[in-house]
Amino acid sequence: MYRNIYKMKKSYLTLFCLSLVFFSKAGNEDFPLGARSSGMGNASVSLSDVWSAHHNQAGLGFVRDISAGAYYENRFLIKELSIKGVVVALPVKGGTFGLCMSNFGYSLYNENKYSLSFAKAFGNKLSAGIAMDYLTTKIGEGYGSKGVLAAEFGIQAKPLKGLTIGAHVFNPTRAKLADYNNERLPSIIRLGCDYNFSEKVTVSIETEKDITQKGIFKAGIEYKPVKELYLRAGIGTNPTLSSFGFGLNLKNLKVDVSANYHQTLGFSPQVGLTYIFKKEAKKTNETDTVF
Repeated sequence: MYRNIYKMKKSYLTLFCLSLVFFSKAGNEDFPLGARSSGMGNASVSLSDVWSAHHNQAGLGFVRDISAGAYYENRFLIKELSIKGVVVALPVKGGTFGLCMSNFGYSLYNENKYSLSFAKAFGNKLSAGIAMDYLTTKIGEGYGSKGVLAAEFGIQAKPLKGLTIGAHVFNPTRAKLADYNNERLPSIIRLGCDYNFSEKVTVSIETEKDITQKGIFKAGIEYKPVKELYLRAGIGTNPTLSSFGFGLNLKNLKVDVSANYHQTLGFSPQVGLTYIFKKEAKKTNETDTVF
């Protein structure tokens, strides 16, 4: 009996959450990726790491090593609403290429995003990046699928020591997803900054505005008590969310675990793995004779 009640509750909750996708926003919402940023309330527009391939491509310009990452989110503890993503950053002589792929949903409804990006740093103070995306929406039971091209771009600037300012625009052209009801991909503008108060403490804030929705405010903090450990917390509005998490720095491998809490729908745990292929410093041959 209790198992049947649980299944009914889960089914109704799944339908409710899917209704948010269908009716509250257009399909192919640009879901956030990365357990580090999730633990900081998703205030990520000014952060720089491999996940910048999704958050703000400009951050890739400051990535110096080949990096790869994987991410999984069990949204509201319902596997049908899970979000999965992988990213790769490849620095080259003229800048950094990024590749990002993400998936939301399950067999009866899913959204996919495939993104190729490029960023270039102009010295140590400024970076700009751009991405071309292909987004698909698929509905099961024979309803078919739809794909559309979109673009996004961003900048990051470091005017003062410890301060980074970031701005990002997703889908500025309002690409059309379907002719029915003139359905279009959301156009989203984000602006924020982070400040390193010391080597141990970083605070990040961000505002996000979908041109058809109310604005969102996000804030997060990252504290490093020791070299190998990061502690994180964050908040967000519209809807009200609180988040927390931690990260482990295991030389080239980084493990991040976080969770968001919605007062009605509950917890959404996330986990992320990042591997950095660090370049080995050239060793000096002390036996060489310098003339």
